Amino acid sequence: MPIHFGTDGWRAVISDTFTFNNLRLLTQAIADAVASEYWDKTGNGKNTVRAASNGGTPVRDGKPDLHKMVVGFDTRFLSDRYAGEVARVLAANGYTVYLAQSDAPTPAISYAVQHLNAIAGVMITASHNAPRYNGVKLKSAYGGSALPEQCRRVEIYINDNEERARGPNLMDFDQARQSGLIQRFNPLTAYFEHLHKLINCDVIAENPQRFVVDSMYGSGRGVIKTFLQGTGCEISEIRGEMNPGFGGAHPEPISRYLGPLAGAISTGIGDFGLATDGDADRIGAMDGRGVFVDPHKIMALSLRYLVEKRGWSGAVVRTVSTTRMIDRLCKRYGLKLYETPVGFNHIADHMLKEDVLIGGEESGGISFKGHIPEGDGPIMGLLLVEMIAAARKSLHELVEDLLAEVGPTFYERTDLRLNHPVAKSEISGYLTRHAPAEIGGQKIVEVGNMDGVKYILADDSWLLIRPSGTEPVLRVYAEGRDMKMVKALMGYGEKVAASVT
Repeated sequence: MPIHFGTDGWRAVISDTFTFNNLRLLTQAIADAVASEYWDKTGNGKNTVRAASNGGTPVRDGKPDLHKMVVGFDTRFLSDRYAGEVARVLAANGYTVYLAQSDAPTPAISYAVQHLNAIAGVMITASHNAPRYNGVKLKSAYGGSALPEQCRRVEIYINDNEERARGPNLMDFDQARQSGLIQRFNPLTAYFEHLHKLINCDVIAENPQRFVVDSMYGSGRGVIKTFLQGTGCEISEIRGEMNPGFGGAHPEPISRYLGPLAGAISTGIGDFGLATDGDADRIGAMDGRGVFVDPHKIMALSLRYLVEKRGWSGAVVRTVSTTRMIDRLCKRYGLKLYETPVGFNHIADHMLKEDVLIGGEESGGISFKGHIPEGDGPIMGLLLVEMIAAARKSLHELVEDLLAEVGPTFYERTDLRLNHPVAKSEISGYLTRHAPAEIGGQKIVEVGNMDGVKYILADDSWLLIRPSGTEPVLRVYAEGRDMKMVKALMGYGEKVAASVT
Protein backbone atom coordinates (compact mmCIF):
# COMPACT_ATOMS: atom_id res chain seq x y z
CA MET A 1 0.00 0.00 0.00
CA PRO A 2 1.49 3.39 -0.97
CA ILE A 3 2.36 6.02 1.63
CA HIS A 4 0.22 9.10 1.09
CA PHE A 5 1.79 12.09 2.79
CA GLY A 6 -0.74 14.93 3.05
CA THR A 7 -0.94 18.19 4.96
CA ASP A 8 -1.74 16.20 8.12
CA GLY A 9 1.27 13.95 7.45
CA TRP A 10 0.85 10.18 7.38
CA ARG A 11 -1.28 7.93 9.56
CA ALA A 12 -1.68 4.19 9.28
CA VAL A 13 -2.41 1.06 11.30
CA ILE A 14 0.54 -0.20 13.35
CA SER A 15 2.09 -3.40 11.95
CA ASP A 16 -0.15 -3.19 8.89
CA THR A 17 1.13 -0.26 6.85
CA PHE A 18 2.81 1.61 9.68
CA THR A 19 5.95 -0.50 9.84
CA PHE A 20 9.59 0.25 10.62
CA ASN A 21 10.47 -0.33 6.97
CA ASN A 22 7.85 2.09 5.64
CA LEU A 23 8.79 4.63 8.29
CA ARG A 24 12.43 4.50 7.19
CA LEU A 25 11.39 4.98 3.55
CA LEU A 26 9.25 7.97 4.51
CA THR A 27 12.02 9.47 6.63
CA GLN A 28 14.45 9.19 3.73
CA ALA A 29 11.96 11.09 1.57
CA ILE A 30 11.66 13.74 4.29
CA ALA A 31 15.46 14.02 4.46
CA ASP A 32 15.62 14.40 0.67
CA ALA A 33 12.80 16.95 0.58
CA VAL A 34 14.26 19.07 3.38
CA ALA A 35 17.67 19.01 1.70
CA SER A 36 16.22 20.15 -1.62
CA GLU A 37 16.55 23.70 -2.89
CA TYR A 38 12.76 23.80 -3.20
CA TRP A 39 12.22 23.21 0.54
CA ASP A 40 14.80 25.81 1.50
CA LYS A 41 13.13 28.48 -0.60
CA THR A 42 9.61 27.61 0.51
CA GLY A 43 10.36 27.27 4.20
CA ASN A 44 12.49 30.36 4.55
CA GLY A 45 9.99 32.43 2.60
CA LYS A 46 7.55 31.82 5.45
CA ASN A 47 10.06 32.71 8.17
CA THR A 48 10.19 36.41 7.39
CA VAL A 49 7.06 37.40 9.28
CA ARG A 50 6.09 39.79 12.06
CA ALA A 51 8.49 39.91 14.97
CA ALA A 52 7.37 39.07 18.50
CA SER A 53 7.96 42.67 19.63
CA ASN A 54 4.68 43.81 18.05
CA GLY A 55 2.73 40.93 19.53
CA GLY A 56 2.57 38.75 16.44
CA THR A 57 3.84 35.22 16.01
CA PRO A 58 7.44 35.14 17.34
CA VAL A 59 10.11 34.25 14.80
CA ARG A 60 13.88 34.08 14.71
CA ASP A 61 16.14 36.48 12.87
CA GLY A 62 17.89 35.09 9.83
CA LYS A 63 17.73 31.65 8.30
CA PRO A 64 17.38 28.33 10.15
CA ASP A 65 20.22 25.83 10.35
CA LEU A 66 19.77 23.67 7.25
CA HIS A 67 21.48 20.72 8.93
CA LYS A 68 19.49 20.60 12.17
CA MET A 69 16.28 18.61 12.79
CA VAL A 70 14.06 17.95 15.82
CA VAL A 71 12.30 14.62 16.49
CA GLY A 72 9.60 14.01 19.09
CA PHE A 73 7.05 11.32 19.91
CA ASP A 74 3.84 10.66 21.84
CA THR A 75 2.79 7.79 24.14
CA ARG A 76 1.52 5.38 21.49
CA PHE A 77 2.74 1.82 21.09
CA LEU A 78 6.37 1.86 19.86
CA SER A 79 6.40 5.65 19.31
CA ASP A 80 9.74 5.98 21.12
CA ARG A 81 11.24 3.21 18.96
CA TYR A 82 9.85 4.76 15.80
CA ALA A 83 11.35 8.13 16.77
CA GLY A 84 14.74 6.47 17.22
CA GLU A 85 14.53 5.02 13.70
CA VAL A 86 13.65 8.43 12.28
CA ALA A 87 16.69 9.88 14.07
CA ARG A 88 18.95 7.14 12.63
CA VAL A 89 17.88 7.89 9.06
CA LEU A 90 18.18 11.65 9.47
CA ALA A 91 21.62 11.29 11.07
CA ALA A 92 22.75 9.08 8.19
CA ASN A 93 21.73 11.90 5.86
CA GLY A 94 23.99 14.34 7.66
CA TYR A 95 21.49 16.06 9.95
CA THR A 96 22.19 16.83 13.60
CA VAL A 97 19.09 15.45 15.28
CA TYR A 98 17.67 16.72 18.56
CA LEU A 99 15.67 13.75 19.83
CA ALA A 100 13.23 14.25 22.70
CA GLN A 101 14.28 12.29 25.77
CA SER A 102 10.68 11.25 26.52
CA ASP A 103 7.17 11.65 25.14
CA ALA A 104 6.15 15.29 24.70
CA PRO A 105 3.26 17.37 23.34
CA THR A 106 3.33 18.16 19.64
CA PRO A 107 3.29 21.94 20.35
CA ALA A 108 6.38 21.55 22.57
CA ILE A 109 8.21 19.82 19.71
CA SER A 110 7.01 22.47 17.25
CA TYR A 111 8.25 25.22 19.54
CA ALA A 112 11.60 23.39 19.85
CA VAL A 113 12.01 23.50 16.06
CA GLN A 114 11.77 27.28 16.18
CA HIS A 115 13.71 27.70 19.43
CA LEU A 116 16.61 25.50 18.27
CA ASN A 117 16.72 27.24 14.90
CA ALA A 118 16.15 23.92 13.10
CA ILE A 119 15.11 23.58 9.48
CA ALA A 120 12.31 21.10 10.28
CA GLY A 121 10.91 18.65 12.81
CA VAL A 122 9.26 15.22 12.84
CA MET A 123 6.65 14.19 15.39
CA ILE A 124 5.65 10.54 15.78
CA THR A 125 1.95 10.62 16.61
CA ALA A 126 -1.49 9.77 15.29
CA SER A 127 -2.95 12.58 17.40
CA HIS A 128 -6.55 11.79 18.45
CA ASN A 129 -6.94 8.67 16.29
CA ALA A 130 -7.72 5.20 17.63
CA PRO A 131 -4.94 3.30 19.48
CA ARG A 132 -4.22 0.96 16.55
CA TYR A 133 -2.90 3.90 14.51
CA ASN A 134 0.39 5.72 14.55
CA GLY A 135 1.60 8.49 12.30
CA VAL A 136 4.09 11.17 11.33
CA LYS A 137 3.63 14.94 11.47
CA LEU A 138 6.12 17.18 9.72
CA LYS A 139 6.99 20.62 11.12
CA SER A 140 8.51 23.54 9.28
CA ALA A 141 11.14 25.99 10.53
CA TYR A 142 8.62 28.55 11.82
CA GLY A 143 7.23 26.15 14.44
CA GLY A 144 4.06 25.01 12.71
CA SER A 145 2.91 22.29 10.33
CA ALA A 146 4.79 21.97 7.07
CA LEU A 147 3.28 23.80 4.13
CA PRO A 148 1.14 21.84 1.65
CA GLU A 149 3.83 22.42 -0.99
CA GLN A 150 6.47 20.94 1.31
CA CYS A 151 4.31 17.89 2.05
CA ARG A 152 3.81 17.35 -1.67
CA ARG A 153 7.56 17.50 -2.12
CA VAL A 154 7.92 14.66 0.42
CA GLU A 155 5.45 12.53 -1.52
CA ILE A 156 7.35 13.23 -4.74
CA TYR A 157 10.54 11.88 -3.16
CA ILE A 158 8.70 8.82 -1.80
CA ASN A 159 7.60 7.92 -5.33
CA ASP A 160 10.94 8.85 -6.89
CA ASN A 161 12.93 6.73 -4.43
CA GLU A 162 10.59 3.80 -5.00
CA GLU A 163 11.00 4.02 -8.78
CA ARG A 164 14.78 4.10 -8.40
CA ALA A 165 14.71 1.24 -5.83
CA ARG A 166 16.61 3.55 -3.49
CA GLY A 167 16.44 2.49 0.13
CA PRO A 168 16.99 4.67 3.20
CA ASN A 169 20.38 5.68 4.53
CA LEU A 170 20.92 4.21 8.00
CA MET A 171 23.36 4.89 10.81
CA ASP A 172 23.87 2.92 14.00
CA PHE A 173 22.06 4.72 16.81
CA ASP A 174 24.90 4.49 19.35
CA GLN A 175 27.44 5.59 16.78
CA ALA A 176 25.27 8.59 15.88
CA ARG A 177 25.01 9.46 19.57
CA GLN A 178 28.78 9.22 20.08
CA SER A 179 29.46 11.39 17.04
CA GLY A 180 26.97 14.03 18.20
CA LEU A 181 24.60 13.56 15.27
CA ILE A 182 21.83 12.46 17.66
CA GLN A 183 21.46 14.56 20.80
CA ARG A 184 18.86 13.88 23.48
CA PHE A 185 17.08 16.92 24.91
CA ASN A 186 14.11 17.96 27.07
CA PRO A 187 11.73 20.06 24.94
CA LEU A 188 9.67 21.13 27.96
CA THR A 189 12.39 23.38 29.43
CA ALA A 190 12.29 26.01 26.69
CA TYR A 191 8.56 25.45 26.13
CA PHE A 192 7.77 26.27 29.77
CA GLU A 193 10.02 29.32 29.67
CA HIS A 194 8.09 30.53 26.64
CA LEU A 195 4.68 29.82 28.23
CA HIS A 196 5.63 31.88 31.28
CA LYS A 197 5.70 34.91 28.96
CA LEU A 198 2.14 34.22 27.81
CA ILE A 199 0.38 32.93 30.94
CA ASN A 200 0.06 35.20 33.99
CA CYS A 201 0.95 32.89 36.87
CA ASP A 202 0.68 35.78 39.34
CA VAL A 203 -3.03 36.09 38.56
CA ILE A 204 -3.44 32.35 39.06
CA ALA A 205 -1.46 32.40 42.34
CA GLU A 206 -3.72 35.17 43.71
CA ASN A 207 -6.73 32.88 43.32
CA PRO A 208 -5.48 29.26 43.11
CA GLN A 209 -7.86 26.78 41.52
CA ARG A 210 -8.86 23.21 42.29
CA PHE A 211 -9.31 21.27 39.10
CA VAL A 212 -8.81 17.96 37.31
CA VAL A 213 -6.61 17.37 34.26
CA ASP A 214 -7.48 14.43 32.02
CA SER A 215 -4.45 13.73 29.84
CA MET A 216 -6.26 10.81 28.19
CA TYR A 217 -3.00 8.81 28.46
CA GLY A 218 -1.48 11.18 25.89
CA SER A 219 1.78 13.11 25.77
CA GLY A 220 0.26 16.10 27.55
CA ARG A 221 0.52 14.08 30.76
CA GLY A 222 1.99 16.05 33.64
CA VAL A 223 2.50 19.20 31.58
CA ILE A 224 -0.18 21.50 33.05
CA LYS A 225 0.39 20.20 36.58
CA THR A 226 4.17 20.69 36.36
CA PHE A 227 3.87 24.17 34.86
CA LEU A 228 1.60 25.36 37.69
CA GLN A 229 3.81 24.13 40.52
CA GLY A 230 4.23 26.88 43.07
CA THR A 231 0.98 28.67 42.22
CA GLY A 232 -1.02 27.00 44.99
CA CYS A 233 -3.36 25.22 42.58
CA GLU A 234 -4.65 21.80 43.66
CA ILE A 235 -4.47 19.69 40.52
CA SER A 236 -5.59 16.09 40.29
CA GLU A 237 -4.52 14.32 37.10
CA ILE A 238 -6.33 11.29 35.73
CA ARG A 239 -5.26 8.98 32.89
CA GLY A 240 -1.74 10.38 33.20
CA GLU A 241 0.14 7.09 33.37
CA MET A 242 1.75 5.38 30.38
CA ASN A 243 -0.89 3.36 28.53
CA PRO A 244 -0.10 2.91 24.81
CA GLY A 245 -3.61 1.54 24.21
CA PHE A 246 -5.25 4.64 25.73
CA GLY A 247 -7.53 2.38 27.75
CA GLY A 248 -9.19 1.26 24.51
CA ALA A 249 -10.68 4.71 23.81
CA HIS A 250 -9.92 7.38 21.24
CA PRO A 251 -7.72 10.00 22.95
CA GLU A 252 -9.96 12.82 21.70
CA PRO A 253 -11.20 15.45 24.21
CA ILE A 254 -14.88 15.40 23.26
CA SER A 255 -17.84 14.64 25.48
CA ARG A 256 -18.30 10.97 24.53
CA TYR A 257 -14.75 10.06 25.66
CA LEU A 258 -14.64 12.12 28.85
CA GLY A 259 -16.70 9.94 31.17
CA PRO A 260 -13.73 9.45 33.53
CA LEU A 261 -13.29 13.23 33.79
CA ALA A 262 -16.96 13.71 34.62
CA GLY A 263 -16.67 10.97 37.23
CA ALA A 264 -13.61 12.57 38.81
CA ILE A 265 -15.32 15.96 39.03
CA SER A 266 -18.44 14.37 40.56
CA THR A 267 -16.33 13.02 43.44
CA GLY A 268 -15.45 16.60 44.41
CA ILE A 269 -11.70 16.55 43.70
CA GLY A 270 -11.96 19.53 41.38
CA ASP A 271 -14.22 22.44 40.48
CA PHE A 272 -13.74 21.98 36.75
CA GLY A 273 -11.72 19.85 34.32
CA LEU A 274 -9.34 20.21 31.40
CA ALA A 275 -8.62 17.54 28.79
CA THR A 276 -5.96 17.23 26.08
CA ASP A 277 -5.80 14.75 23.23
CA GLY A 278 -3.22 12.09 22.34
CA ASP A 279 -0.50 14.56 21.35
CA ALA A 280 -1.89 17.54 23.30
CA ASP A 281 -2.54 19.91 20.41
CA ARG A 282 -6.28 20.01 21.21
CA ILE A 283 -8.21 21.20 24.26
CA GLY A 284 -11.57 20.36 25.83
CA ALA A 285 -13.03 21.33 29.22
CA MET A 286 -15.78 20.43 31.66
CA ASP A 287 -17.51 22.58 34.25
CA GLY A 288 -18.20 21.66 37.85
CA ARG A 289 -21.54 20.08 36.96
CA GLY A 290 -19.87 17.68 34.52
CA VAL A 291 -21.10 19.61 31.47
CA PHE A 292 -18.71 19.56 28.51
CA VAL A 293 -17.37 22.97 27.49
CA ASP A 294 -16.53 22.65 23.82
CA PRO A 295 -13.73 24.44 21.89
CA HIS A 296 -16.26 26.90 20.44
CA LYS A 297 -16.92 28.28 23.90
CA ILE A 298 -13.25 28.04 24.93
CA MET A 299 -12.19 30.12 21.92
CA ALA A 300 -14.96 32.68 22.46
CA LEU A 301 -14.11 32.98 26.18
CA SER A 302 -10.43 33.39 25.30
CA LEU A 303 -11.14 36.09 22.73
CA ARG A 304 -13.27 38.03 25.19
CA TYR A 305 -10.63 37.73 27.92
CA LEU A 306 -7.69 38.74 25.73
CA VAL A 307 -9.53 41.85 24.55
CA GLU A 308 -11.33 42.95 27.72
CA LYS A 309 -8.81 41.97 30.40
CA ARG A 310 -5.46 42.08 28.62
CA GLY A 311 -6.37 44.89 26.26
CA TRP A 312 -4.99 43.04 23.24
CA SER A 313 -6.11 43.50 19.65
CA GLY A 314 -5.44 41.94 16.27
CA ALA A 315 -7.15 39.89 13.61
CA VAL A 316 -9.20 36.82 14.51
CA VAL A 317 -9.18 33.63 12.44
CA ARG A 318 -11.66 30.78 12.65
CA THR A 319 -12.43 27.85 10.40
CA VAL A 320 -15.68 27.55 8.48
CA SER A 321 -16.95 24.98 11.03
CA THR A 322 -16.38 27.17 14.10
CA THR A 323 -19.01 29.11 16.05
CA ARG A 324 -20.33 32.47 14.89
CA MET A 325 -20.13 33.68 18.47
CA ILE A 326 -16.65 34.67 17.31
CA ASP A 327 -18.18 36.84 14.57
CA ARG A 328 -20.43 38.61 17.05
CA LEU A 329 -17.53 39.31 19.41
CA CYS A 330 -15.38 40.61 16.56
CA LYS A 331 -18.18 42.96 15.53
CA ARG A 332 -18.43 44.24 19.10
CA TYR A 333 -14.68 44.86 19.39
CA GLY A 334 -14.15 46.11 15.84
CA LEU A 335 -11.70 43.32 14.99
CA LYS A 336 -10.96 41.96 11.52
CA LEU A 337 -12.25 38.41 11.10
CA TYR A 338 -11.06 35.76 8.66
CA GLU A 339 -12.90 32.52 7.88
CA THR A 340 -10.79 29.65 6.53
CA PRO A 341 -11.28 26.07 5.33
CA VAL A 342 -11.01 23.36 7.97
CA GLY A 343 -7.42 22.67 9.07
CA PHE A 344 -5.07 24.62 11.32
CA ASN A 345 -2.61 25.11 8.45
CA HIS A 346 -5.04 27.68 7.00
CA ILE A 347 -5.11 29.53 10.32
CA ALA A 348 -1.32 29.39 10.49
CA ASP A 349 -1.10 31.12 7.10
CA HIS A 350 -2.74 34.19 8.62
CA MET A 351 -0.70 34.00 11.83
CA LEU A 352 2.48 34.09 9.77
CA LYS A 353 1.41 37.01 7.59
CA GLU A 354 -0.08 39.48 10.08
CA ASP A 355 -0.83 40.29 13.69
CA VAL A 356 -3.41 37.68 14.72
CA LEU A 357 -4.97 37.88 18.17
CA ILE A 358 -6.39 34.35 18.21
CA GLY A 359 -7.08 31.56 15.76
CA GLY A 360 -8.86 28.27 16.22
CA GLU A 361 -11.07 25.47 14.94
CA GLU A 362 -13.97 23.44 16.26
CA SER A 363 -11.82 20.37 16.85
CA GLY A 364 -9.97 22.11 19.71
CA GLY A 365 -6.82 23.38 18.00
CA ILE A 366 -6.41 26.98 19.20
CA SER A 367 -3.47 29.38 19.53
CA PHE A 368 -3.10 33.06 20.28
CA LYS A 369 -0.83 36.08 19.89
CA GLY A 370 2.84 35.60 20.71
CA HIS A 371 2.69 31.81 20.39
CA ILE A 372 3.60 29.40 17.59
CA PRO A 373 1.16 29.04 14.67
CA GLU A 374 -0.16 25.69 15.88
CA GLY A 375 -2.98 24.37 18.04
CA ASP A 376 -1.82 23.93 21.64
CA GLY A 377 -3.89 22.15 24.29
CA PRO A 378 -1.77 22.96 27.37
CA ILE A 379 -1.50 26.70 26.72
CA MET A 380 -5.25 27.02 26.10
CA GLY A 381 -5.96 25.04 29.26
CA LEU A 382 -3.64 27.32 31.21
CA LEU A 383 -5.29 30.41 29.75
CA LEU A 384 -8.65 29.03 30.87
CA VAL A 385 -7.28 28.60 34.41
CA GLU A 386 -6.04 32.20 34.30
CA MET A 387 -9.47 33.41 33.12
CA ILE A 388 -11.28 31.62 35.93
CA ALA A 389 -8.81 32.91 38.52
CA ALA A 390 -9.06 36.49 37.25
CA ALA A 391 -12.86 36.50 37.07
CA ARG A 392 -13.29 34.82 40.47
CA LYS A 393 -16.20 32.98 38.94
CA SER A 394 -16.78 29.33 38.13
CA LEU A 395 -16.34 28.02 34.60
CA HIS A 396 -20.10 27.45 34.49
CA GLU A 397 -20.72 31.11 35.35
CA LEU A 398 -18.22 32.32 32.73
CA VAL A 399 -19.97 30.27 30.05
CA GLU A 400 -23.39 31.57 31.17
CA ASP A 401 -22.09 35.16 30.95
CA LEU A 402 -20.73 34.50 27.47
CA LEU A 403 -23.99 32.99 26.20
CA ALA A 404 -25.99 35.86 27.70
CA GLU A 405 -23.83 38.29 25.72
CA VAL A 406 -23.40 36.57 22.34
CA GLY A 407 -25.63 33.50 22.51
CA PRO A 408 -27.60 31.45 22.97
CA THR A 409 -25.99 28.87 20.74
CA PHE A 410 -26.22 25.10 20.38
CA TYR A 411 -23.99 22.92 18.24
CA GLU A 412 -23.93 19.42 16.78
CA ARG A 413 -21.76 17.54 14.32
CA THR A 414 -22.10 14.13 12.71
CA ASP A 415 -20.59 12.09 9.87
CA LEU A 416 -23.14 10.54 7.51
CA ARG A 417 -21.91 7.59 5.48
CA LEU A 418 -23.01 7.34 1.85
CA ASN A 419 -23.70 4.08 0.06
CA HIS A 420 -21.18 4.85 -2.68
CA PRO A 421 -18.46 7.41 -3.38
CA VAL A 422 -19.60 10.73 -4.84
CA ALA A 423 -17.27 13.39 -6.20
CA LYS A 424 -16.73 16.22 -3.72
CA SER A 425 -17.21 18.85 -6.42
CA GLU A 426 -20.40 17.16 -7.60
CA ILE A 427 -22.03 17.25 -4.15
CA SER A 428 -20.87 20.81 -3.47
CA GLY A 429 -22.24 21.95 -6.82
CA TYR A 430 -25.56 20.23 -6.17
CA LEU A 431 -25.89 21.78 -2.69
CA THR A 432 -25.11 25.25 -4.04
CA ARG A 433 -27.54 25.03 -6.96
CA HIS A 434 -30.35 23.54 -4.86
CA ALA A 435 -30.00 25.69 -1.75
CA PRO A 436 -33.34 25.79 0.11
CA ALA A 437 -35.15 29.07 0.70
CA GLU A 438 -35.40 28.35 4.41
CA ILE A 439 -34.71 25.75 7.09
CA GLY A 440 -36.57 25.53 10.38
CA GLY A 441 -38.62 28.63 9.59
CA GLN A 442 -35.56 30.85 9.03
CA LYS A 443 -34.57 32.22 5.61
CA ILE A 444 -31.22 31.35 4.05
CA VAL A 445 -29.42 34.69 3.72
CA GLU A 446 -26.05 33.48 2.47
CA VAL A 447 -24.59 30.41 0.77
CA GLY A 448 -20.84 29.89 1.08
CA ASN A 449 -18.70 27.29 -0.67
CA MET A 450 -15.25 27.84 0.84
CA ASP A 451 -15.00 24.28 2.19
CA GLY A 452 -18.11 22.30 1.43
CA VAL A 453 -21.35 24.28 1.35
CA LYS A 454 -22.51 26.49 4.22
CA TYR A 455 -26.03 27.85 4.60
CA ILE A 456 -26.27 30.88 6.89
CA LEU A 457 -29.73 31.69 8.20
CA ALA A 458 -31.35 34.99 9.12
CA ASP A 459 -30.97 34.37 12.88
CA ASP A 460 -27.23 33.59 12.45
CA SER A 461 -27.80 29.85 12.68
CA TRP A 462 -25.88 27.84 10.07
CA LEU A 463 -25.49 24.44 8.46
CA LEU A 464 -22.23 23.22 6.93
CA ILE A 465 -22.10 20.11 4.73
CA ARG A 466 -18.55 19.00 3.83
CA PRO A 467 -18.09 15.98 1.56
CA SER A 468 -14.99 14.00 2.48
CA GLY A 469 -12.33 13.97 -0.19
CA THR A 470 -11.13 10.47 0.73
CA GLU A 471 -14.20 8.41 1.68
CA PRO A 472 -17.98 8.31 0.97
CA VAL A 473 -18.91 10.49 3.95
CA LEU A 474 -20.75 13.78 4.43
CA ARG A 475 -19.56 15.74 7.45
CA VAL A 476 -22.48 17.77 8.77
CA TYR A 477 -22.11 20.65 11.24
CA ALA A 478 -24.94 22.77 12.63
CA GLU A 479 -25.20 25.72 15.02
CA GLY A 480 -28.55 27.14 16.07
CA ARG A 481 -30.08 29.52 18.56
CA ASP A 482 -31.97 26.62 20.15
CA MET A 483 -31.96 22.84 19.93
CA LYS A 484 -35.10 22.84 17.80
CA MET A 485 -33.21 24.73 15.11
CA VAL A 486 -30.17 22.45 15.44
CA LYS A 487 -32.40 19.39 14.95
CA ALA A 488 -33.98 21.01 11.89
CA LEU A 489 -30.56 21.75 10.42
CA MET A 490 -29.24 18.26 11.10
CA GLY A 491 -32.43 16.78 9.70
CA TYR A 492 -31.86 18.66 6.45
CA GLY A 493 -28.30 17.35 6.33
CA GLU A 494 -29.58 13.78 6.73
CA LYS A 495 -32.08 14.41 3.93
CA VAL A 496 -29.26 15.54 1.65
CA ALA A 497 -27.24 12.40 2.47
CA ALA A 498 -30.24 10.20 1.65
CA SER A 499 -30.81 12.00 -1.66
CA VAL A 500 -27.28 11.39 -2.98
CA THR A 501 -27.01 7.67 -2.05
